[in-house]
Amino acid sequence: MKIIGVTQKVIVDTSTHERLDCLDQRWSQLLTVCGLTLLPLPNDTKQSQKLIMETPLGGILFTGGNNLTNCGGDAPERDKVEKMLFNYATRNNLPLMGICRGMQFIQQQYGATLQTIDGHVRTTHQISIGGKNEKINSYHRWGTTEPTTGLAVMARAEDGIIEAVRHVTRPIIGVMWHPERYHPFLERDVKLITESFTNTRK
Repeated sequence: MKIIGVTQKVIVDTSTHERLDCLDQRWSQLLTVCGLTLLPLPNDTKQSQKLIMETPLGGILFTGGNNLTNCGGDAPERDKVEKMLFNYATRNNLPLMGICRGMQFIQQQYGATLQTIDGHVRTTHQISIGGKNEKINSYHRWGTTEPTTGLAVMARAEDGIIEAVRHVTRPIIGVMWHPERYHPFLERDVKLITESFTNTRK
């Protein structure tokens, strides 16, 4: 099975002053269903760089959680790790998928300006994708209606917020919903993830 490097959320435990790397166990379950092996990447640039250089990765997945630092987030170490991973993926034409925050990170790398939005936190709503209307879960406070150079818009919400993007030439994709939070997992998402990590467009 292909090994996918997966980034982790930072949680601060104020009682112990610990900064914890955390990953929803459902990601392991979902990637297994997709025929992929999960490699958790720590929010430490040197350690993550060492792991990706020594592991034959089949792709990288940016998970959700934590606002980006320039959107009020408190996990700058995660931003640094994901910047390093983004550069590594683009240099090596490695498949990269971003979920929620992960898509926002990708959008910003291509020049998007994110804004606070209403009606997208802990809810479900309709999107238009592939000429069809679909219902998705939604947990994000930041987004944009404006496309950016290099990223084709795959889906929008009814209020115009971009909900999925795909790079026009590179194997890079982002979605704003959380596929790991469905039970059972949706065939739509299993297919999307599987295809994203077998896509080697140049």
